[in-house]
Parts: sequence; structure tokens; C-alpha cells
Amino acid sequence: MKVYLDNAATTPLDKEVLDAMLPVMENQFGNPSSIHAFGRQTRALIENSRKTVAKLLNASPSEIFFTSGGTEADNMAIFGAVNDLACVHAITTKIEHHAVLHTLEALEKQGKIKLSYVNLLPNANVDLQHLEELLKSNGKTLVSLMHANNEIGNLLPMQEVGELCKKYDAVFHSDTVQTMGHYAIDLQKVHIHFLTCGAHKFHGPKGVGFIYVNGNVKVHPYIHGGSQERNMRGGTENLYGIVGLEKALEIAYRDLEAHQKHIQEIKSYMIEQLKVAIPSVSFNGTSGESNSLYTVLSVCFPEHENAEMLLFNLDIAGIAASGGSACTSGSNQGSHVLSNIGCDMNRPSIRFSFSKYNTKAEIDYTVEKLKGFFA
Repeated sequence: MKVYLDNAATTPLDKEVLDAMLPVMENQFGNPSSIHAFGRQTRALIENSRKTVAKLLNASPSEIFFTSGGTEADNMAIFGAVNDLACVHAITTKIEHHAVLHTLEALEKQGKIKLSYVNLLPNANVDLQHLEELLKSNGKTLVSLMHANNEIGNLLPMQEVGELCKKYDAVFHSDTVQTMGHYAIDLQKVHIHFLTCGAHKFHGPKGVGFIYVNGNVKVHPYIHGGSQERNMRGGTENLYGIVGLEKALEIAYRDLEAHQKHIQEIKSYMIEQLKVAIPSVSFNGTSGESNSLYTVLSVCFPEHENAEMLLFNLDIAGIAASGGSACTSGSNQGSHVLSNIGCDMNRPSIRFSFSKYNTKAEIDYTVEKLKGFFA
């Protein structure tokens, strides 16, 4: 049996998405910047995708810029805030994705910003009281906090953070890579300047994403070159990826409630089955609770002499999961997220992440294999 439980790393391409992309790949090859008919046809496809994304998020098409994915979009937001919006101070957490952490650390080393880390509560949620203290006591500030943590599923109260940023005239960026397509986001109801995403997290293609840039702010290009993306992102657009992103987000919003219900049931079922099979398990962050990202479950297992073989044994059994984020699971370093929230690093932790394609039968098979390992 083959079981894919690593959807926080990437998701399978939806068949409807592939069906939308194939005719374009077969028949539309013009450069969108060309003025002849071949170029105009592909330009129209890109602009239609932009309008669709904007409509789903209740934004203006002029506020949506396509990128190569979430990492580029995060960099564009952060560099824009520092270089163009006069931010001399940045606030983040020590458990952000490295696309944010490493970028801010690099800017701090260059002397461009003062970097502060907001405290985390015992359950790993952001301490909003400390966030306000940091906003009060520093200059023009960028707040960069992810909507949901990609390893432990903790959700950010985006509305409250946005209001705090508004109160102190701070720039607010949120990485929504793990939540885009899984929650309804209305950008008219949130005070936010930058929002970023990658299509492959919601059954779209890899190598494409977008950044929302609030129309009230003006930033310069992060990637220079041509005049693509209204002079905001040089480089010929990933036409096929953009069309796929549009379709994937359309499907996600169309089936949002049904998929939420199904995936939450799968996650809750796995929690209950694990508690029965391995009573000493615990769950990292808020991932074992109902108020967390419903696609992610971070499980802390009992100490075991062959703990380092757990992922390997799951792989042999045909089960795909992760020891942390996919960006770091190939290295020998432990998870910076788990170490920074005080997890016992002697106990093995596995991140299981779910999609609309997972079944209870797959969970039964996985739990059976895990029970055998710890028997």
C-alpha cells in the first residue's frame, strides 16, 4: 500500500488542473510580452488568471503579482518593506519558514534592520501582548508572521495582528503558503500589506506562486529585467503554471467546506487511533487541537533506540511523511521549529499532513505500522 501523508511539503496535481493546463501547453506558446496575436492570446490568459485570483481573495487584479513560488514572494515582500517602505525594524518568530527567517537574518547582518523575535506562549502561539510591546518601543516596523506554521499547525489570528499593525503604523506581511486554498481569505477584511503563496500546496503546479501587494503601498521590483508583471517582476511569465494556479485556487474555493470537513475528519481519526495504539504519544504545538491548521499533525513518539530509523521504516512500508519541513528534512539538522518550542529532541517527531485524497484506510495502515515499530 502506498500512502502519501506529506502534503505540507507538496500536494499531488489535481486532474482538473492538469486538464486546464494541457490545452495551453499544446496550443499556446506565444511570449506574453509580444504584441502579435500569439503573444496577445497568452497575455489574455495571464490577465484572466490574475482577475480570478483577485476575485477569490476580494482584492484588485492590480494587487496580484505572479512569482516563482512562496520563497520568492516572501523575499519580495521583505525587501520591499525594508528598501521601499522605510522599515528599520522587523518582528518575526523563531519558528517561521526559512524563506522569512534567513532573509531577515541576512538583512540584520547587513545592518539594514534591527531584528526582534516575538515571544511564543506555552502552546507555541504568538504572544500578542509581547508583539504590542515590541511595536510600541521601536521605529518603523515590518511584522512578518506566517498564517499557519508548516510543521506544528499553529494558526495566527491574522485579524488581530493586522489591527495591531494598523495601530502602530507597521507593515504587515503574512506567509500564507500553508493556508492558501484551505481557508477563505478576504483581503478587504484584513489590514495587511503583503500576502504570499505557492500553488503546489493546494494541488497546483510547482514553480509558481503570487504575492498580494496592497494597493496603498509602492515597492520596486525584487527581480530586475523586463517589464513583466507591470514592471514589478522581470522575466517571462510561467504561463502554464499561472493557468494551473488559477484553476487550483478555483477548485479549492469551490470545494472548500467539503474538503475542510473531510480532512479534519481524517486528522481527528488519526489522533484518536494513535492515542489508542501508542498511549504515550503527544502532539507538538496546537496540531493535536481543533483550533489548529487542519491539514497538519505533528506527533511526538516515545523514545526508542532506533528512533532515527522511524522515517526510513515508514518509507519502506510505502508511507511518506516528514521529520519536519521538507526544506530541512534532507539535512542532518533537527527541526528549528521543534527545538524553539521546547520539544524533547530525544523523542522522535513526525509530521503527517493530509489532503482531500487521503482515506481512513490509509490512516489505519499507517497507525498499524507505527504500532508495530513501538511494540
